[in-house]
Amino acid sequence: MSKTRRETFRDIVRGASQTPYLVGGWQHLVGHEYGAQEFAEAYIEFVHRWDWEWVKINPRAVYYAEAWGSRYDSHDYASDAPLPKKISSAIVAPEDVADIAELDPAQNASFAEAFDAASLIRDGLEDRAVVQTVFSPLSVLLQIADLPLYPGDAYATPQISVEDAVLNQPEVAKQALGNIARTLAGYARRLVRPKAQGGAGLDGIFYAVTGTVSEGYFDADRYREFSEPYDRLVIDAVHDENPDAVVLLHTCRAESHPEWFDVDGVDLLHWDRYLPGNPKDDSAFNAVPVAGPNWELFANGSGEEEQVRKEITQTVAQHQGRPFLLAPSCTVPTPANDNALRALSDARIA
Repeated sequence: MSKTRRETFRDIVRGASQTPYLVGGWQHLVGHEYGAQEFAEAYIEFVHRWDWEWVKINPRAVYYAEAWGSRYDSHDYASDAPLPKKISSAIVAPEDVADIAELDPAQNASFAEAFDAASLIRDGLEDRAVVQTVFSPLSVLLQIADLPLYPGDAYATPQISVEDAVLNQPEVAKQALGNIARTLAGYARRLVRPKAQGGAGLDGIFYAVTGTVSEGYFDADRYREFSEPYDRLVIDAVHDENPDAVVLLHTCRAESHPEWFDVDGVDLLHWDRYLPGNPKDDSAFNAVPVAGPNWELFANGSGEEEQVRKEITQTVAQHQGRPFLLAPSCTVPTPANDNALRALSDARIA
């Protein structure tokens, strides 16, 4: 009897799959990001349209900041970014960092909505592995303060600096990071808990160390101080709750140091191989790679579908039959080029 794509996903994670890869892709579904039912229905339709073989849920990027009190206009998205317009930030002064408390993700409206959507997506895509996006505590803290997640990020309009929020008051920042990490750990536990036990029944999380370590933003020493201990709390919670659940870690942008994250508890590793300072080859890593064409090729009107096919062919050849997950190097733009998405979808083996 042939295996489901969900079973094949698990075999790939174990490095024991007869199928060399499965294909996935994700983007922000602007106009459908609010409301669990609305988002779940739109996302299931998106997966079915392109027949993605594994599913990375891509909820609105700001739901973590909303959980701690930042407010956004759900009807006003920027034309050049899939982010709703900021109305107010929960952190506007250094002293506000001390107010970041641990939340109950089952009772918090933002986390409960994201959990309900994930559970509905799980129900609608039973034959596929499904993972939910969870940002790192450091990324979440910066987002709550409307601080840049990346060096030179033009979308942030902070009223305070990273120095004032974090570096100049390390103990206060660490208290906040601990509270965020424990909240995210509890949330991740619910996501991977079996449905019969009240969880969403997901196969794991897509853990995004979003931008904070790229391009020297938080260097190795600062990463070890302000990110690594809190990342560990979330990653360990996933495996403690469900030993079969997986952690797919994504480190973003240039100089994103994937070698820092090839550690116990990280089952799959994803970074942008097309940007400066990032390794092109993953053969030295223990984690199962997630690799594929440059995400920029999927921009609407790009006309780059032939290059997408070429880079898929190169990626498959590079792995020489070693199991991996095939996906773009980062989130597909919104809107996207349908021909490029079709080229990715057509790479399915079966």
